[in-house]
Amino acid sequence: MATLTRPSTELNRRDLSAPWRHIDWVLVASVLLVSVMGVTMVFSATRGAEGPADTSYLKRQAVFMVIGVGILALSTLTDYRRLRDLALPAYIALSLLLLAVVSPLGTSSKGAQAWFAIGNFQLQPSEFAKIGLIVALAALLEHWHGDVDLRRVGIASAVAGLPMALILLQPDLGTMLVFVAITVAMFLMGGVKGRHLLLLTLVGVIGVVGVLNSNVLKEYQKDRLTVFLDPESDKGGSAYNVNQSIITIQQGGLTGDGLFQGRQTQLRFVPEQQTDFIFTVVGEELGFLGAATFLGLYGLIVWRVWRAANLARDTFGQLLCVGVLAMLAFQLFESVGMTMGIMPATGIPLPFMSYGGSSTITSFVAIAVVLNVHMRRFR
Repeated sequence: MATLTRPSTELNRRDLSAPWRHIDWVLVASVLLVSVMGVTMVFSATRGAEGPADTSYLKRQAVFMVIGVGILALSTLTDYRRLRDLALPAYIALSLLLLAVVSPLGTSSKGAQAWFAIGNFQLQPSEFAKIGLIVALAALLEHWHGDVDLRRVGIASAVAGLPMALILLQPDLGTMLVFVAITVAMFLMGGVKGRHLLLLTLVGVIGVVGVLNSNVLKEYQKDRLTVFLDPESDKGGSAYNVNQSIITIQQGGLTGDGLFQGRQTQLRFVPEQQTDFIFTVVGEELGFLGAATFLGLYGLIVWRVWRAANLARDTFGQLLCVGVLAMLAFQLFESVGMTMGIMPATGIPLPFMSYGGSSTITSFVAIAVVLNVHMRRFR
């Protein structure tokens, strides 16, 4: 007797392990909300107080966001475990780009040589190298299955140390600190012993002291790292950005001056407000309540990334999520903290909000990786 079989489409429709059934819509919605408001804040910071509004930054940032959303959509089509095969070639390619950017091929801006000029846009390899490091360390630590002796700690440290050294040559201490945060978090999750982490911390402290007492960083860069301890010490020099940032946030009060109505913002008292100090626009125009709402959305993003790490079906996926979590959380804490004068002004962009194609797209790529891990936790 012939048996009846259901069409494959019906079986797929009922397959509870199908990746598309497990998209984390809370994470997606939170990222999109922050990104849309980020585009709005960039517009407010750059539109100008007089004459026709300047929309050039708005248009470019909107394009960067659309590209990021496209990456999120495409990430649903490919299994994240294929990243293992790309870990080594991607790491080598990004390291070569970091080397090339400090050569005559790179472009200098604001005291650092960290970009390639491509028409009207600038490409910053160190941003994409964050994802390259996360994938490389995840593949390496998973391969060792938690058995990480001192020799393997040295190998993993060298893998992380190469891009850090190249970034320090630019010099960009802020971005290097993001790499440090990623490395420490992934080492903790990957099975590195406490005594080895203590040894690495000691080496790191000695290295930072050495950098601060060398000619790697320019004097004004060193001053920016320490002036937050006493913002009143140099109001017209290195502390100017920090002081103006604090004043602008205080100006907002509880409910803010209103969208596009911030006096400090419209008169452009805060330098680099659309990039490093974008959170000051939120504080002035939306006030404490608006800033708290933004931080709540960021907290939701961090929680969902942490949740994806806990639900990951394998160590590789878990390590990927932890690396992304460390990257986003550190940048959030440092970027917001420096606008309030409680952290050094290192020039770290606020994820999904600061103007810039490389940083915006990198943040979306990071979330795409997490989303992919979450979607395929049953396969």
